[in-house]
Amino acid sequence: MAKYSDIKGFTVQTLSSDTVDNAVPVGTWASGGALGTARAAKGSSAGTQNASSVFGGQTAPGFTDIHEQYNGSSWTTATEMTTARYTNAGAGTYNSSFAPMGANPSTNRVNNNEAWNGSTWAESADVNSSRRNGGGTGASHTNAIIFGGFEADSPPGSQSAKTEIYNGSSWTETGDLVTARSTSGSAGVTSTAALFFGPPSKNEQWNGVAWTEQAELNTGRQYSGGAGTSVAALAIGGDVDPPITAATESWNGTSWTEVADLATARRQSFGSGVDLLALASGGYTTTQVANTEEFTSPALVNQKKEGQIFFNSATNTFKETVLDITTGTWSSGPKMVNNRTTNQGSHSGTQTDTLVTGGYLSSAYTGKTEKFDGTTWTETGDLGTGRVYSGASVKGSTTASLVAGGENPVVANTEQFNGASWTEVNNLNQSKWGLAGGGTENAALVWAGYTTTTVSSTESWDGAVWTEVNNTNSAGYGSGNIGTQTAALCTGRAPNPVKDKIEEWNGTSWTEVAEANSARFGVAGFGLSSLAGIAGGNQNPPSSSALTEIWNGSSWTEVSDLVTGSVRYNAGAGSSFAGISTVNDDTEFWDVIQLSNKTITAS
Repeated sequence: MAKYSDIKGFTVQTLSSDTVDNAVPVGTWASGGALGTARAAKGSSAGTQNASSVFGGQTAPGFTDIHEQYNGSSWTTATEMTTARYTNAGAGTYNSSFAPMGANPSTNRVNNNEAWNGSTWAESADVNSSRRNGGGTGASHTNAIIFGGFEADSPPGSQSAKTEIYNGSSWTETGDLVTARSTSGSAGVTSTAALFFGPPSKNEQWNGVAWTEQAELNTGRQYSGGAGTSVAALAIGGDVDPPITAATESWNGTSWTEVADLATARRQSFGSGVDLLALASGGYTTTQVANTEEFTSPALVNQKKEGQIFFNSATNTFKETVLDITTGTWSSGPKMVNNRTTNQGSHSGTQTDTLVTGGYLSSAYTGKTEKFDGTTWTETGDLGTGRVYSGASVKGSTTASLVAGGENPVVANTEQFNGASWTEVNNLNQSKWGLAGGGTENAALVWAGYTTTTVSSTESWDGAVWTEVNNTNSAGYGSGNIGTQTAALCTGRAPNPVKDKIEEWNGTSWTEVAEANSARFGVAGFGLSSLAGIAGGNQNPPSSSALTEIWNGSSWTEVSDLVTGSVRYNAGAGSSFAGISTVNDDTEFWDVIQLSNKTITAS
């Protein structure tokens, strides 16, 4: 329930019906301030409709290093780039931009990169592959991604599929495009979510790990401008072999829809902003132009947006648009460094900041530890004691985590991680394996497990010592890691028959709550006690499961299955909206992207 204080201060729209999926931006283009220097040929742009930068490009005499900034009505000249260039990629914000690749007066392809910090341009780390006419997106001059382009002078065989990601100090090659290409339009505001569209009508989406083909443009084109994000973008103008087009299309994450045409057909324009408030400046008609057009779509007040609060006048109710947790799906991610047998390594952290430790490696107990940064798995410091079936601080991170208990054959020792190495701290009061855990490195809870028989013991960690607290109501092992020191969830447990009892911890005691739809143990757990998920596990009679169920605080709902069904002792981390699980050396991501309208009740 929402309190008045939760709504106070928000702009609450009055609508005759609920917000809807995939509303079409029926907006219009209107004239804006003209660039000081007419230019085209894929220089770069970054920012929003009211705070945008344009840098580089081709003028009538040649290449330019001129940098201009837009305040919503007019352009002013800012500090020049260090090197004149065109056909460079670019993205970022008004005061934090980057300009990698392209061509300059001395060479047809460059690999150097320039970064704008709001006051000056400075050369930064070179990209690994020199090219021009590629795409780029990013959040700032220290967080960016580039893709595609020409790697040699003679197309099309020289077109590249390479993708490189920038962390502020160096570029690293990552997943290739499905189709090598150049002269395409791009959109995106982060390095983990991008769109690359054309030519002619190809469309690919980047999720931080891999590119996937998506629905094609209605009008095939090259040299189009782009604005928006990977799920809400505009394709602006371009070259439709041979005529130049004014056609604009809107991307809703699923499909393209034709919307209002530009007033002036153009190719190689500078696009910036979002799908509802975009900017198209400069470009080429029969020569380079300076005029700017602004796209505005006021009609999209009725489109679903997360966190939107509105009043439905037809039903006389206040509503909020929220992510619908039951609509999540699993997808494959990058391989781990090590192949752990059924990956009984404990997980902690988030979907993009994950720590996996222990497990079986070549049929032996291992202390191998790996961390995931959202893109790549890398090895870090080993546990002092290799083990399997241990508990972990699921809300920990790659720089601060806790592992307790486990099998080797049965241990009580506890280790803390500082981001580089593990240190032994005080032991559990009871040696056990198959236990589950939650919390942080300084405030954790572990429960249930197996010694020489199943146990129900629960222990609380204060950062220094373990203290025995109230037991679970039923003994067993193989519950998933879910929750914190003061609010946890104990899911199904072994042995046969599998216990289907679910228990909730309130900081003092365990209480039985609604059972899951499928009794199983050895699951991957993720989320909090009030909003959680379990995936995989072992059913009775013994069989590997791919089932995923979501807990909303009062009941369980079956949702999309894992890619690979398997036992996954504590091999889960993250939230019920963005989770992660591994098995062997395979990674899977749980993501919720669908929105729904939820009635707000007064409290």
